[in-house]
Amino acid sequence: MRGWIPVLFIMPIFLAALYQSRNTIPFLHRWPSSSPAVLLNSLISPFNTRIHRTMSTFNHPDYAVPVTLPEGLSQEQLLGFHPFRSWISTLENSLSLQAQNLSHPFHKDPYVLRSVTIQSFDLFGGKRLGFLKLVAEVTNGAGEKLPGSIFLRGPSVAMLVILIPDDAPADTDERYVLLTVQPRVPAGSLEFVELPAGMVDEEGEFAGTAANEIEEELGLKIPASELKCLSEMADMSPKFENGKTQDGNLPQAMYPSAGGCDEYIPIYMHERRVPRDTLNDWSGRLTGLREHGEKITLKLIKMQDLWREGARDAKSLAAVALWEGLRREGKL
Repeated sequence: MRGWIPVLFIMPIFLAALYQSRNTIPFLHRWPSSSPAVLLNSLISPFNTRIHRTMSTFNHPDYAVPVTLPEGLSQEQLLGFHPFRSWISTLENSLSLQAQNLSHPFHKDPYVLRSVTIQSFDLFGGKRLGFLKLVAEVTNGAGEKLPGSIFLRGPSVAMLVILIPDDAPADTDERYVLLTVQPRVPAGSLEFVELPAGMVDEEGEFAGTAANEIEEELGLKIPASELKCLSEMADMSPKFENGKTQDGNLPQAMYPSAGGCDEYIPIYMHERRVPRDTLNDWSGRLTGLREHGEKITLKLIKMQDLWREGARDAKSLAAVALWEGLRREGKL
């Protein structure tokens, strides 16, 4: 205990000196200047993500896989988190296909999920589990390992809203698409152009979420029953020779970053006719829920230009491919 006395005596002096020097030391000038205590808090907690070193382990009740948790995250919280439940169920189902199908490329030496380690987590609103960073150890009998570093966040939905002038003929190709322009800090952009999209809630109501996002971001009220899911219409599951699907129970959706993230996005579409003189009213309109930090500007473009205008947005490119492919097959 005596060894700590000099440290406890020197620390306040050090912090006070650091506080006084905040304007002269380059990397301190951005930090809060209200008090040394605030400065210390900034040094200790620069991120909102909770990263912990004290860990605990339990066996998953359904799959007998050891799961290691960081301090502050309970077994009940994790097992109640829909994206985690969905991810581990989907993975285990895919792994089971190795033994069931002789034509599976890993049939002779199947891979097994050995363990899951939750490294960090984010809480939405300080209470609800939002994002997870985890590592899954997946190996076969030869000790070969599959990459398993995962950012777990759950599904989203994207909406392709097409507007046709009401005076255009029935067979017209004159179509317009509504895009959103908004800050996307993870992409380093304050004006990212993309299809309207939103995260799916715990209930997993995709069509309902899509309808709500259309109303919030575009100001259009559309019943969920009037939305078409282009992803489901495409029937995108590849089949084995015996007719069984190769990818197990993977959702009918687009995966924008399957190498590191579980997020999948079904693409919904709605097409309606509107008065021609109101088309220009959409462009530049400010929308979004300000209390959720949404600062959205609408952009109206020609459908034929969507592939170019939305070229940075995987949702836009997927929507173009699905829409054009389904039209070629006479499904739209």
